[in-house]
Amino acid sequence: MMAAAKGALEAPAEETVEILVYLAENNKIFGEMARITLAGWDENSAKAIASSPTTSKEVLDYWLSPKNLRPTLFPLLLENPGVSLQKLGESARTLKGEWIDAMLASPRIQKSPQLLKDLASNAQLSGVQTARVQELITGKTAPAAIAIERPQEAIPEIVPAAPVDNSAQQAPAQATEQQGTVSEAALPAEPEAVADPETENVVAAFLTEHASEIAAEADKPFQPIGGIHEEVAAAEPQAAAAAAASSAQPALAAKPAAKKLVNPEDTRGSVLQKIAKLDVKGRIQLAMKGSKEERAILVRDGTKIVALAVLDSPKITDSEVERFANQKNVLEALLRAIPMKRRFMKNYSVVRNLVCNPRTPLDVSLGLMKNLLIQDLRNLSGNREVSDTVSKLALRMFKQKTEGGKH
Repeated sequence: MMAAAKGALEAPAEETVEILVYLAENNKIFGEMARITLAGWDENSAKAIASSPTTSKEVLDYWLSPKNLRPTLFPLLLENPGVSLQKLGESARTLKGEWIDAMLASPRIQKSPQLLKDLASNAQLSGVQTARVQELITGKTAPAAIAIERPQEAIPEIVPAAPVDNSAQQAPAQATEQQGTVSEAALPAEPEAVADPETENVVAAFLTEHASEIAAEADKPFQPIGGIHEEVAAAEPQAAAAAAASSAQPALAAKPAAKKLVNPEDTRGSVLQKIAKLDVKGRIQLAMKGSKEERAILVRDGTKIVALAVLDSPKITDSEVERFANQKNVLEALLRAIPMKRRFMKNYSVVRNLVCNPRTPLDVSLGLMKNLLIQDLRNLSGNREVSDTVSKLALRMFKQKTEGGKH
């Protein structure tokens, strides 16, 4: 039983996987070990099994379970005739995010009226996914109809300077003078005005590639993961220090105090106000052409296409990506997108931060663990924030590498 749970039986891969699935689902003693073995199963072997019509129903159902989904296997399972339409219908009604995108790209799903109806009944579809489902059902292009809803509203909102000027006009009388001072001091729109042609081309290509998704999410407001209060809390220590310094020297601090009021905390407030007034297209442009501070805020945008635009910014640095990979207040879609860019995966700190981040999807963490150094595997095995599957597999890999180095 121990050897079977470790996948060490002398049997064909398909039979071994079937035994592992049985143990994972039915054995209380060796089930957890079997699940870890399945999670780390060779990808090429798993693909062959997932695409084979002769694979047992139990194995196919195991890999279609929401807790065991793997991006490399899911498209193959969708096309496997061994997977029943009823089972796919369950996934269509309950899954969300990238899994629905994969289903919408599946030829088998596109040809099945019943599965399309199941998708349409899914309450967790995004705007662009809903539009795509309706397009497949009716045969008509839905995104164009959505774009007509906002014929000219988006044009003035996309202009960077407009939100700052409008906020100054619409603010209460007591804040009018302060708003004017902040907008003159911050001026975060300048980088956009002097953006180089290469950046403009990258932005234009991104907007064109994701035009239908942008149109579907056009009216979605800025709603950061974790809420605005985190940004405000980050600025409070600086504000408190400035207040203490000004009170300690009351006679000499009159002029310096006026300057401190428009520095870090007020500037951040003005940036948040600016972002809050932009529509999705405007936030995408700012994410790709704006400042480091603006990217740090927009990467937490609850609208997926905006957060992903930050990663496509020509101005983004490796240190920023390292920090994003470690954040828990970002969308899972963003953490899933980072490994898709080869440039970021050349940075070991990014890989380590992703694996150690409990927010990172399990399949992504498991796929990156093989790149970790022995010391990081040891630390990960004792990390109580990550899932038990990740920590136990880290311990297993740590022992394998240390024992292998002794021979």
